[in-house]
Amino acid sequence: MKSLTIAQVMKADPIFVDMDTRLGEVRNLLEKHAFHHLPVLDGEELVGIISDRDILRLLSPFLDTAAEMTRDLDVLDKAAHQVMTRQPICVSLDDSLNKVVEWMLSARISCIPVLDKGHLVGIITWRDLVSLMEFDT
Repeated sequence: MKSLTIAQVMKADPIFVDMDTRLGEVRNLLEKHAFHHLPVLDGEELVGIISDRDILRLLSPFLDTAAEMTRDLDVLDKAAHQVMTRQPICVSLDDSLNKVVEWMLSARISCIPVLDKGHLVGIITWRDLVSLMEFDT
């Protein structure tokens, strides 16, 4: 893993949402692509991260059931900026993978956006790092 760079491990050109994207659309994107995190941009600036857990903790257990009520659907009309984690920890292409691991462990996070000259170019998740491991079977 020492010889690998962030660019070799990250998912390049990640799908993102803007600050006003509604949670219903965010939820659909996460489900459609089997992601757990989506970067949130304001123009070209990364302003947050929204995760499936951020959405799940707000959703009514009655959503998508026969007992669903209008108030259960209201949460899906919230904007991403109302739910996202602001000022996410980021790394640059020049940083080491060790720094990524250190941040994930110390901050107890499972993804880190990758910036190049302030622009979002990728994302690294804990799954990306685990996939690099070799285990004896």
